[in-house]
Amino acid sequence: MVRTASDVLVDTLQSWGVDVIFGLPGDGINGIMEALRKRQDKVRFIQVRHEESAAFAACAHAKFTGRLGVCVATSGPGGIHLLNGLYDAKCDGQPVLAITGHTFHDLIGTHYQQDVDLDKLYMDVALYNQRVMGPAHLDNVVDEAIKTALSRRGVAHITVPKDIQEMKVSEDHRSKANIKGHTADLYSAIYPRPSESALSEATEILNQGRRVVIFAGRGCLGAKKEVLALAEKIGAPIVKPLLGKAVTPDRSPYTTGGLGLLGTAPSQDAMEECDTLLIAGSNFPYMEFLPKPGQAKCVQIDIDPARIGLRYPADVGIGADCRTALAELLPRVAKKKDRDFLEKSQKRMESWNELMAERGTRKDSPMKPQVVTYHLNKLIADDAIVTSDSGTIATWAARYIEIRGDMMFSLSGSLATMANGVPYSIAAAIAYPGRQVICIIGDGGCSMLMPELATLAKYKLNVKVIVIKNNVLGQIKWEQIVQEANPEFGVDLEPIDFAGVARSCGIGAFHLEKAEDAESVLRDAINYSGPALVEAVVDPNEPPLPGKINTSQALGFAQGLAKGDKNAGKIIETVLKDKIREIL
Repeated sequence: MVRTASDVLVDTLQSWGVDVIFGLPGDGINGIMEALRKRQDKVRFIQVRHEESAAFAACAHAKFTGRLGVCVATSGPGGIHLLNGLYDAKCDGQPVLAITGHTFHDLIGTHYQQDVDLDKLYMDVALYNQRVMGPAHLDNVVDEAIKTALSRRGVAHITVPKDIQEMKVSEDHRSKANIKGHTADLYSAIYPRPSESALSEATEILNQGRRVVIFAGRGCLGAKKEVLALAEKIGAPIVKPLLGKAVTPDRSPYTTGGLGLLGTAPSQDAMEECDTLLIAGSNFPYMEFLPKPGQAKCVQIDIDPARIGLRYPADVGIGADCRTALAELLPRVAKKKDRDFLEKSQKRMESWNELMAERGTRKDSPMKPQVVTYHLNKLIADDAIVTSDSGTIATWAARYIEIRGDMMFSLSGSLATMANGVPYSIAAAIAYPGRQVICIIGDGGCSMLMPELATLAKYKLNVKVIVIKNNVLGQIKWEQIVQEANPEFGVDLEPIDFAGVARSCGIGAFHLEKAEDAESVLRDAINYSGPALVEAVVDPNEPPLPGKINTSQALGFAQGLAKGDKNAGKIIETVLKDKIREIL
């Protein structure tokens, strides 16, 4: 059988173990689509409603499986639409291959239809970025693209002109220098063993520290046992940036939860009081929440040596994966008898959890957003995969969804883009068809890529979408008030009947408006057979305030309201009920 360039492309992907590709058809990739059609029993094509979703899903596939994520889009606008999701992969260090079409090879640069040089457009987002010049070129390019994405943990991109996709494979197309069969579909990961000197220095710092904090990021997702063992041995509380939420159980006696604007007060207290900091697998960007420079001795572990010392002045750097490095450190460090610092953090967490429960069980009307995630947390399975969107919804998910068992959790971390939630859940459900998938999303993010509800219906994915509806871009509203000391402006949203949209898309629909109904409605949705959506209407004036409020935030909050915010009275009433009168 005569093979085309597209056949070579898909066969090569298959040889690398790729079994799912997310995308949207278009005439600029008709050759590739035909090759996928002929191999649909081996490589599954998942059709989304917008190319941005395809890139998000590919990123999430990489996050949840640890394997290469792949997305495909047509020439011109299709490839342009991929960019936001690809930047999500770039910023969170996920291996993703983007395949795009291009116009006819001999019409490029002549203002032909969809003549967009995507290889030039992708120069910033992609670590590897090539235009395919012919069928024989594909062997080399695809292998190199995949190896680069995996080894450097980022985006690779190849664009294939429309006519080249359909070219027949022939030795006539191969240069003499391009020896057939010379390239291999093999990737070998590096697991470097830390140097003895670095391990010795790190051990000395950790042994001397009296108040040690372990800051465990997403690089520790495969090292839960080691992180917990180290915390027990040196009496250290574990603070988790949001991408590292699933590293340890949230009810572990060593865990104080998240850090930053959506973190916990005990985590911030621990950072402010520690004399030693172990940063493991984290690129947490918000330096203002870390110890003041010079306050704490610092040991940093990172698979990328370029990131050591980026956020905090590390005294010792260990360039290795976290599991290997922590396993080497564990037998070396001494068991600390002094547990005062850990016990103080544990008592603070008891108080924090009591406060979260009090706010999560309130009966106010309108319903508080915390009520939804508080009751949802009690209903989800111990092996659930939870996705969240950006915005205030990330705060409620971070504080109320408690990691336990084999749960996984992710969202758009460093890019913090809206609209990733549902595409992430699509990828999770495709990768793990037997597991419960929960998507927690705001009405702003949901409305951006709302047609993907139809994708859930098309593939009958077991995803439960929880839409926290307050008819406002909440995160922007509170940033305007608290951070900028301005009244809210331009953030009101025209209400959407999300339950009605869900029904129209062919998935289960539930409406929740009263706090006393939260548990029963959510339970019905969780138990619904197939994809379902819960529209939870909540109070738009409930602020997602930081665990600890600093002076500038308090001043900005007061000034923003004093300038004449239209909801000032309701906001003040809510704040008073939340027992934070001191900020006014």
